[in-house]
Amino acid sequence: MNLNSLTAREDWSRIGSEPELARVRTRNLPMAVLWLVVFCAFPSVNRAQVPVYEVTPVESTIKFGVDSSVPIKGTFDKWNASMKFSSTDVRSGVLEIEIQADSVNTGSGLKNNKLKSKDFFDVKDSPTITFTSTKVVQTGPNTFDLQGDFTIRGVTKAEKLTLTDNGKGSTSGSIDGTMAFDRKDYGMNKNIPFVKIANRVEVNVSLKWKRVSGAPPVFQQ
Repeated sequence: MNLNSLTAREDWSRIGSEPELARVRTRNLPMAVLWLVVFCAFPSVNRAQVPVYEVTPVESTIKFGVDSSVPIKGTFDKWNASMKFSSTDVRSGVLEIEIQADSVNTGSGLKNNKLKSKDFFDVKDSPTITFTSTKVVQTGPNTFDLQGDFTIRGVTKAEKLTLTDNGKGSTSGSIDGTMAFDRKDYGMNKNIPFVKIANRVEVNVSLKWKRVSGAPPVFQQ
């Protein structure tokens, strides 16, 4: 018998044994474990860097106004807002605002009741007014256009909120913005008796924020 052939068979016999197979399978285990640790560590580091913000309602306001023969301007007293980021890129931010429609305050009970009625906010069937941004476009060093879904009276349409960020790179500041919409697009077709009301409604937000953890977002300009 060929000696080389015999030696090869003996080698395969040893490798085929259970202890030897176990050694072969575990030979590269330390490197695999190392890569697993590295893979798991990096996502946690990235998550730790994502900016986390809080909006402070006490120092913030949401106002509205519409041109009319009798001034109609006011605020909303009850609302919540959040700013969330999925990365350090400022364009990954999502702004969400939820307003309690029956908290409208014009300083006049008569106007408040009319705005809460079915002809306008219809607070009984549509208690909340919401805006959720879907896209962030940076238009200047600290200015942005936020495309988003605006819902009022149960009708949702795409609208644009134009923002200025005051406090770039710091741990506190504010965002101030304006959104205008046509009230008739949302079914508010009626007027107040003896009062001529324009169709264009302007909403102004001033949201005070603080960064509670994570790195500041990276601006594009």
